[in-house]
Order: sequence, then structure tokens, then C-alpha cells
Amino acid sequence: MKRRLSIFITALALVTMAVIGCAAAQTTDAANINVIHVSGSGSVTGTPDRAHLTFAVETENPNVKTAQSDNAVRMNAVIDALVAAGIPKDQMKTTGYSIYPVYQDATGLLNPKITTYRVANTLQVTLKDVNQTGNVIDTAVTAGVNTVNSIQFMLSDEQAQALRSEALKKAVTLARADADVVAAALGVTITGTQSADISQGYMPVVYDTYRAEASITKSAVPTPIQPGDVTVTAQVTITYSIR
Repeated sequence: MKRRLSIFITALALVTMAVIGCAAAQTTDAANINVIHVSGSGSVTGTPDRAHLTFAVETENPNVKTAQSDNAVRMNAVIDALVAAGIPKDQMKTTGYSIYPVYQDATGLLNPKITTYRVANTLQVTLKDVNQTGNVIDTAVTAGVNTVNSIQFMLSDEQAQALRSEALKKAVTLARADADVVAAALGVTITGTQSADISQGYMPVVYDTYRAEASITKSAVPTPIQPGDVTVTAQVTITYSIR
């Protein structure tokens, strides 16, 4: 008798759990059905307030030690000139250093001959005033730089955050406007927000390689550099509850 009662109670418990599970599933399904999914995108344009300049000093000599020594002298002169122009040393960093042989053009490919050694020292300079870009390029070239590898304009963290917040507001406003239109067309009412997913990003303005001869002298007219604008974008995907 006790065994039969135990089996009955166990069966009753299993049936109860199944009923509760079905009810929960129906509730979840209903919640998933009674929603509107919308996406919105917002864009805000700002003026860059940071610049990264990548310079290189390249020297070449048949003697590798001489090529290294010449390069060191010229790069030290560049750094000293930039410091004298008001660029703090903590806004400069070496991002590359290489030494490689230069072979003469010959038909005997199996026995190539080294003619010189080329040394390249790359320096990145961060500017907090983009209006200095042209003058800094001129100063660096006059001091010994013979390659400007890249110029990147971008936003400081503070400005990027401010523009991102504005772009997000625009994205949410657009998403809600779309949701209202859809809800009105369906004859339903938006009752709340179930979820919101956010993504955003921006790309810096990048300029191509700029080369200058080492013997160039500082021009009376600064090199004109226009940073252009940076567009900050933000995307949101929002799920609204409806009834």
C-alpha cells in the first residue's frame, strides 16, 4: 500500500512539473511574440583634436656601423628640434628600428653582393593641438627626417565620449520613431522596453605616405595640413513590449 502511494505521489509531482513547464513555456513564447524589434543609427561629426605623426630617419652606408651612427645623430637632432618646438618627450616614442642590406642589381642571383646597409628609425609623435601638424612636419624634416610614414587625425577620449553620447541619443530617438510607426500600423500599443543592444565606432582620417629629401630647408610657408572631420556613429537595437 505504501509503495503504491509513493508511486502515485511521484507521478503526481511529475505531472505538476510538466504542467508548470508548459505554462512557463507558453508565457515565454507569448512574451517573445508580443514584441517589436527595431534598430536605429545616429551620426555626429566632430573636428579631430589629436594627431599621430609617424616619422622615419633612413640612412645608408657601405659600413653598417657608420649607417647606424649617422642615423643616431640625425634622429637625436630631430628629437631635440621637436623638444625645442614645444613637443614634450613623453609625446614621442620609437615604433620601429630596422637594419637591412641593400644588394646590387646583378644577373648572378645565386651570389648577390651587398653594396650598402640601410638603417631606418621610426618615431611616432602625438600632438594635442592639430594646428601644429604642418609646423611639426617642417621642423622634423629640417632636422633630419626624410620620410613621413603617416598622419592620423582622431578624437581625444573626452571628445569621443561626448560625441558618442550624442550619437546614441539620435539612434535611440530614431529607433523609437520607427517602433511607433510599426505599432500604429499594427494597431498595438508599446508598453515597455525589453532589451537594448549598443554598438559604435569611428575611423580616423588617414593621409598617405609623405616623403621629403633630407637636404630640404625649412620653408617660409608652413606645410598646409587640413585634418578634415571625424564622424562618430552609434547603432542600437531595441526590443519593445506591445499589447
